[in-house]
Parts: sequence; C-alpha cells; structure tokens
Amino acid sequence: MNEERLYTILEGPHISEKSTVIADSAGQVVFRVAIDANKSEIKRAVEKLFEVRVVDVRTARAKGKLKRFGRVNGRRRDWKKAYVTLAEGQDIDFLGAE
Repeated sequence: MNEERLYTILEGPHISEKSTVIADSAGQVVFRVAIDANKSEIKRAVEKLFEVRVVDVRTARAKGKLKRFGRVNGRRRDWKKAYVTLAEGQDIDFLGAE
C-alpha cells in the first residue's frame, strides 16, 4: 500500500450523539472514510496516523439524502463511516486537551 493513499482514506471523525456514547461504552471511534476504502486500509491508516492498535473495523454505507433547493431537487453524496474498535487502554483525543 502506498503512503499517500493512507492519508486520503480518513476524511475526519464523525461526531454525533451515537458516536459519543459508543466511544464511552465500547471503546470505539467513528470516522468518515473514503467510499472506496476497505477495512484493512482503514485499520492501517488509523494505526499509522494516530499510533494506536486497532482490534476491529466495521463499516457502514449511508445513502445521500434528497434535498430541495427552491424548485430544484438535489441529492447529497453517498458516504461511508467506519466504527474502529481500539485495543484496551488505547484512546484517540480529537480535541487535543491534555
């Protein structure tokens, strides 16, 4: 796998009420990822960028919502999210607070 591909896989953290609850209870972190990324690529990208050990990766694809802009019908793009389970004692801090 080439190094540049690892930096394009993760689009950012997916912050929601559900992802916060999952992070507290199950030790999982939710990322918004490239739609063509597979689980092994996501695992390698998270381990390299955040220097943590990943135990499991589960993915889900979300269809883009239909939206109206006045009289024009539009559609948001499809996207993919990854539920990344970290090893016991591992943590990723997105806020940078110490």
